[in-house]
Amino acid sequence: MTTESEYAADARQQGAAHQGTAQQATAHQATVARRPVTRGRLAVRIIIMAVILALLFGALYGFNSFRQKAIADFFASNKPPPTPVSVAEAKSQSVPKYLNAIGTLTASRQVTVAPEVVGRVTQIFFESGARVKAGAPLVQLNDATEQADLLAYRAQAKLAENNLERARNLLRNQAGPQVTVDQNQAQLDEANANIKRTESLIAEKLIRAPFDGDLGIRQINVGQYVNAGGAVVTLTDLSKLYVDFTLPEQALSQIRVNQGVLVGADAAPGQTFNAVITTIEPQVSADTRAIKVQATLDNPDRKLLPGMFANVRVVQPPAADRIVVPETAVDYTVYGDSVFVVTQGKDPEGKETHTVNRVPVKTGDRFENGVEILSGLKAGDRVVSSGQLKLNNGAAVVPTEASALVPPQTLPRN
Repeated sequence: MTTESEYAADARQQGAAHQGTAQQATAHQATVARRPVTRGRLAVRIIIMAVILALLFGALYGFNSFRQKAIADFFASNKPPPTPVSVAEAKSQSVPKYLNAIGTLTASRQVTVAPEVVGRVTQIFFESGARVKAGAPLVQLNDATEQADLLAYRAQAKLAENNLERARNLLRNQAGPQVTVDQNQAQLDEANANIKRTESLIAEKLIRAPFDGDLGIRQINVGQYVNAGGAVVTLTDLSKLYVDFTLPEQALSQIRVNQGVLVGADAAPGQTFNAVITTIEPQVSADTRAIKVQATLDNPDRKLLPGMFANVRVVQPPAADRIVVPETAVDYTVYGDSVFVVTQGKDPEGKETHTVNRVPVKTGDRFENGVEILSGLKAGDRVVSSGQLKLNNGAAVVPTEASALVPPQTLPRN
């Protein structure tokens, strides 16, 4: 039988054997770790990494090239459709010429009605804003004292007239002296003079309209005491107005009396009123070097009022044979004015095509939604009148007859 001592000895021998094997393995690994890497192996590793990077960059470059070519082929074969635009023809015609100015409308007759004497208002015969005729009564001041004086002076005049007649009869019969006749004549003349003076005072207390016109806002009330010269109401003759404006001194040779003038006002949009020059100031302002001009304007419909702002155009002889296009056809930029000219051609399949090219132009005066072209176009050229925002040089277009910029005949209602 194996004793415990024998088992212990065997266990010690097996443990020593395992320990020796582990020490040998550890020594082998240390020997392998300490083995140096040669230059050849390092070069092989670098070459392998370079090849891998080259393949990756080559793949990316090829993909990008393929994508760009595909995009270019797509846009080359898919051109945008032609843009619909409105087209107008440049025409040769006479162009009206004007001298433009800014003016102010003034009344031909305008006054603030006021009494000549002091007094208390007893009656008012008008309403604010009424239209009155010349001589129409407006305000009555208290004239009771003057009316009483008038009765007294008339009685004195009647008595003086009777005394004068008796004195003349006595003188004819040589029963009275000439001095009595003269005294009675003087008394009669004095009474008549007092009558006229009193009648004048009574007339001053009845305020009348000095001319035909439109009244303003009433500024008094019944029972109010007014002073001489105190405002009662304004009276304005609106049937005829003056247009006061100025022109530079260089325009003196281009204006004359009775020359036509076109007047526009913000209060009457879209309307033009005819006037004629009636007065030219005979001197030039030393401060502004401008000439004051006044034109007369008939205003039967009372559409214009004094004090309004006026756009004035003095009519000049028209200029003949000028190129004209719609004002909407011109593209105004800080780099200059230009238009898109439509050119007709054919594609490789023989179909009719229209393309546009931007052409710089020099513009002149504007009138009635048109503009004068001084250079850059000739008569017969077709230009784009609306839809320019979507265009560039060489763009394909489709001309249409309808213009989106023309307002409709009737506006929709909500």
